[in-house]
Amino acid sequence: MEHKLLIVDDDPNILESYSRQLRKICRIDTAQSGQQGIEALVSWGPYAVVMSDYRMPQMDGVEFLANVRQMEPDTVRILNTGHADLETAIAAVNEGNIFRLLTKPCDTPVMVRALKDAFRQYDLVTGEKMLLEITLKGSLKVLSDVLSLTRPEAYGRISRIAPLAQKVSQEVYDLFAWQTSVATFLAFLGFIALPDSLVARKNAGQPLTPEEQTLYERHPQVAAELIDRIPRLEDVAKIVLYQDKHYDGTGFPKDDISGEKIPLGARILKAVLDYDRLAEQGKTGRDALELMAARKGWYDPGILGALEQCLEHAPKSQERFLRADELEPGMILLEDVHTLKDGKKILAGGQVLNETALAAVRRIGQAYGVTEPIKVLQITG
Repeated sequence: MEHKLLIVDDDPNILESYSRQLRKICRIDTAQSGQQGIEALVSWGPYAVVMSDYRMPQMDGVEFLANVRQMEPDTVRILNTGHADLETAIAAVNEGNIFRLLTKPCDTPVMVRALKDAFRQYDLVTGEKMLLEITLKGSLKVLSDVLSLTRPEAYGRISRIAPLAQKVSQEVYDLFAWQTSVATFLAFLGFIALPDSLVARKNAGQPLTPEEQTLYERHPQVAAELIDRIPRLEDVAKIVLYQDKHYDGTGFPKDDISGEKIPLGARILKAVLDYDRLAEQGKTGRDALELMAARKGWYDPGILGALEQCLEHAPKSQERFLRADELEPGMILLEDVHTLKDGKKILAGGQVLNETALAAVRRIGQAYGVTEPIKVLQITG
């Protein structure tokens, strides 16, 4: 991929000279002021490297490159300066994380070497970032797939509420919506540590012993401890940990955190999960919201308002009865799916079908057969 370089200097002759000297090694854009440089970043960025003169009117090179760092942290920054400004510029380099300091006039071979080093630095940084993102996405998919196969009821519920959580997140302008989204899909990861009999009785609405209730209430902590071991997911783990925390500070975990100090993603998750529980009990949307509003101190009022707005604009859906080979990703199972041979449940009702679930149905169906037709809900608009 061709590297992009932005050169900023208030002298048009210098910009023309740089463009002639460097056009063979990269793609070049130029700007004659710091403000024009910022506009170039917005319109044509991102750039692998930004090289700026130090002495410019209105906004000097150090201030401009500081703005570049805020706007594009991965962009490598180079500062050009005259000898008279050297001491000031060196201090700026030490304090501003500027990659190279070049003195004017700079010989072409020296500048070319500096730029090639800068391009290599950019490739290293962005390559490592991409690797981390790929690894992170892979880790999340594995965890999600494990939950879908070991606890299909829990995964079914999570996949059902995920679109609603995303809409509420957008409605309240959640700045870290990706964390909320990831936390939603991993909220029940702690279920893998619960006994099958406990989960079955809880899902059936049967009473638990005090010991079992305590064990169940700790599932967010178990999930959070697992997630916290994955780099860059510390905040996601905190959202999962506080998913059952009430806005007034009661609930789990038992600590002094309350109100706005509870992560926004956790406040969203709490409201959406409780709404889904009430809907699963047969409550209409309006009845569920009224019951939630009556639970004083449980929910962030702003989140409840956003939830109501999102429900008013919910998409339409259609019930369908399909063969296993007609199922598609995104459909919601309305009934459990069992094997034809021994009646073993392989997918739980309420689950949003993904590629992993569909592959399991096809694989098990070939070996044992599955009960058909399968009742699903298809979102139509």
